[in-house]
Amino acid sequence: MATTSTADSYDDTVTEIEETLGIVPGFFGDMHRDDLVNEWPTFKRMALGETTIPAKYKELINLAVAANLKCPYCIHFHREAAKLHGATDEELTELSFLAGYTPRYSSMLHAQEYDLDQFEEEVEQIGAHLQSQMAADD
Repeated sequence: MATTSTADSYDDTVTEIEETLGIVPGFFGDMHRDDLVNEWPTFKRMALGETTIPAKYKELINLAVAANLKCPYCIHFHREAAKLHGATDEELTELSFLAGYTPRYSSMLHAQEYDLDQFEEEVEQIGAHLQSQMAADD
């Protein structure tokens, strides 16, 4: 029975990365060999492959998260990936607002020590009201 050695698996992974990306980025090269062999399939599937969420929207979501993390690496990667997948300047501008919108309201609610149960009840009431309006519009 043939087995694949760790070295072969690592070499195959490096070859696949280079074929897929055109280079082996330094941050991949700096990973421990076993970690890279394990990490690459997930990166390839989630960052480069087709998933349930269309690529453009996935990258816009990731960009909003990156903006909140204030990570220049992630911001640059996901902004460029979003553009690669067709994000327009108008969408990126809107995203820059939306990236701060949820944290803004989160800060206000936390500063008020707003009751979570009351908030959840109000969201249910609002949802029911909006659904009835949408049904009336149909």
